[in-house]
Amino acid sequence: MTIRVLVTAPYILPHMDRFKPIFEQSGIELELPEVIERLSEEELLPLVGEIDGAICGDDGYTARVLNAAVPRLKVISKWGTGIDSIDKETAEQLGIRVCNTPGAFSDPVADSVMGYILSFARRIPWMDRLMKQGKWEKTPARSLRECVLGVVGVGNCGKAVLRRVQGFDMRLLGNDIREISPAFIEEVGVTMLDLSELLPQVDFLSMNCDLNPTSVHLLTREGLKSMQPSAVVINTSRGPVIDEQALIEALREGWISGAALDVFEDEPLAPDHPLRAMDQVLLAPHNANSSLAAWERVHKNTIRNLYEVLGITPPKDLDRI
Repeated sequence: MTIRVLVTAPYILPHMDRFKPIFEQSGIELELPEVIERLSEEELLPLVGEIDGAICGDDGYTARVLNAAVPRLKVISKWGTGIDSIDKETAEQLGIRVCNTPGAFSDPVADSVMGYILSFARRIPWMDRLMKQGKWEKTPARSLRECVLGVVGVGNCGKAVLRRVQGFDMRLLGNDIREISPAFIEEVGVTMLDLSELLPQVDFLSMNCDLNPTSVHLLTREGLKSMQPSAVVINTSRGPVIDEQALIEALREGWISGAALDVFEDEPLAPDHPLRAMDQVLLAPHNANSSLAAWERVHKNTIRNLYEVLGITPPKDLDRI
């Protein structure tokens, strides 16, 4: 029987012409639907019944989808790190392996956070807009040495953020449900606090936590109200870690001064979404992981993960493609 693989990861789909010969050499038939960001449960259901493997993005592999995919589906190889859109417990019960590429994007995500911090502190995008409007205005800004950074989620990305800002002499605060090694705390000089203690103190809040049952709407309306009016919220993790409606209210009411958002509760962001009309918000299309070199590594490691579970030896020339 021909092995069939469904590919829905939006980052690798544009490159499948390059990778198709690899799969053909291994006798694998590909299913390549059109994808805008991700497929929903309803979109996946008609596709999963006759596949042996999947290379997915943030598609909705719910219990209903997984049950429709057995007994044939053996592996879901996630392009990237976050597997919150996959019902892992159901997959394990059904004997479906879920693979990912942990830590693949820590550096580009941390670089993005650093870019947002500098953009807001030094008011770079806003000065540029004024200049292009023909205006010559001296804009008040802040030195990072005067600021406090709070990082929620001190995993791979959170650690990378904290390491990057050391040279700017910011005061560093952190929050995590897991214990962070004393060696790292000493290395970067971060003080670990409960979230309720951290929020009122920060000038910049970087959300870098995984999406799991403990982190859904971790940043609440009450949390936003407790922050300084000059504070900026940066989210490069997952949209649902922030109560988005509360964030919109916070921005409208001036509880905080701004936000930089790479991720949203519903993606793609609707064209008429209120965040699009807010001058104090910087927006990006879930692209903080952008790094051609990192993307290339993840393309190939995602294919390797798939092959390993299917019991197929990857072609020797995979690295040279």
